[in-house]
Amino acid sequence: MQHGDDDLRCGDADHERDGLPAGRPNTTSDRMPSGIRRIGAFRFFYDGEKWEWSDEVAALHGYAPGEVEPTTELMRRHKHPDDRAHFDAVLAEMLTNHAPFSSRHRIIDTSGRVHPVAVIAHSIADAAGEAIGTEGFYLDLTDAEMAVVQRRVDDQVRAFRDSSGVIEQAKGMLMLVYGVNADRAFDVLRWRSQQENVKIRDVAAALLDEIQAGLVMEDHHRRRLDEIVLRPRRNAGNPPDA
Repeated sequence: MQHGDDDLRCGDADHERDGLPAGRPNTTSDRMPSGIRRIGAFRFFYDGEKWEWSDEVAALHGYAPGEVEPTTELMRRHKHPDDRAHFDAVLAEMLTNHAPFSSRHRIIDTSGRVHPVAVIAHSIADAAGEAIGTEGFYLDLTDAEMAVVQRRVDDQVRAFRDSSGVIEQAKGMLMLVYGVNADRAFDVLRWRSQQENVKIRDVAAALLDEIQAGLVMEDHHRRRLDEIVLRPRRNAGNPPDA
């Protein structure tokens, strides 16, 4: 998803609140037509943890355009208390592995209203192909008539997770065959992606298809794997997963 320079705006950091005001009226979204205020764009840059959001995302949080500067702490304060640990985990994953993300959680606007939202994003890369941030959109799922949209978002989230699963499978194969760690395996996929000018997910999927179709495991390797899989490991202090 591409945006012009004017699509996402930051406000004055001096206006940022130390906490969320109690009972402050949120009239910002009422000034936007229904359907438009439900979706808005954002960007997050890893360097300096810089956030940018559109007027629609600002309104979703209860702010007028340019009223506040979005920061990690401000974003965290607006998360529902039960969802903040999830936000912290997603943020840590982005900063550590520079991974895009998808999420379903709740935010609380300045008037105290709770908004269930879906957030879907993908990576921003620099000219060298290095991930420098992530961008995507917030979708407000508050209204009851959004049930159809929720199902579509669920499909998108599921597709995102399926894509991530394909990449993880391909990384696992490279780790096993070449004896490298997860980061180096991903470097191989990214390198091939840049060489072929295709998405990493497509490189991973092609790799899986070709390996499954053309790489035959010798019987003695399979028997050794059988032994490893079937080796007893049960610990009386740790019951098996359901």
